[in-house]
Amino acid sequence: MRKGLVRLAVAALAAAALLAGCTTGDDGGPVAGDEVPDAGYQAGDGTFTSWAEGERSAAVEADGTTFEGEAVDLADWRGDVVVLNFWYAACPPCRAEARDLAEISDDYAADGVRFLGVNGTDDTDTALAFQTTFDVPYPSLDDRDAAVVAALEGVVPLRAMPTTVVLDAEGRPAARVIGIADPTTLRLLIDDVLAEAA
Repeated sequence: MRKGLVRLAVAALAAAALLAGCTTGDDGGPVAGDEVPDAGYQAGDGTFTSWAEGERSAAVEADGTTFEGEAVDLADWRGDVVVLNFWYAACPPCRAEARDLAEISDDYAADGVRFLGVNGTDDTDTALAFQTTFDVPYPSLDDRDAAVVAALEGVVPLRAMPTTVVLDAEGRPAARVIGIADPTTLRLLIDDVLAEAA
């Protein structure tokens, strides 16, 4: 009986580590787990925040180049709901949610919802390999200069990965998930923002 309880506890801890957000530690390597004072990282537990239309900050002004070499300016996407996903390849929670995000992106493409990854860590080969491995249908910006993160200061925690942000049709942050984005939750957040324009 005691061995069974120990196994359950170990399994629960392993699951918690997987579900926690992944961030870059002081040595540049990925770490995961709960927020610990002076540990050098911040966990994400999949909690979400949404803002009513009258409470949203200004439109996000950001642009950059994808790992495929294409220029993207969020200002050109005004009128569409945009989902930004901040990730990097060595982050276990980022890998865990990648296929769900790819499926949601495909499902909402006909509704005019655009997905865009943001990666401030990986080189081009690493990022493109991730996109191929997980069949990611949308591009990611090379944000190694942290320009997009800076544009979302106060919305995206600098050290929490993954983080997913839903922008409304005016380009304003409408919702945010820190940690793995539960597919059902993310779909509901997108649906709520799409309904505003209906």
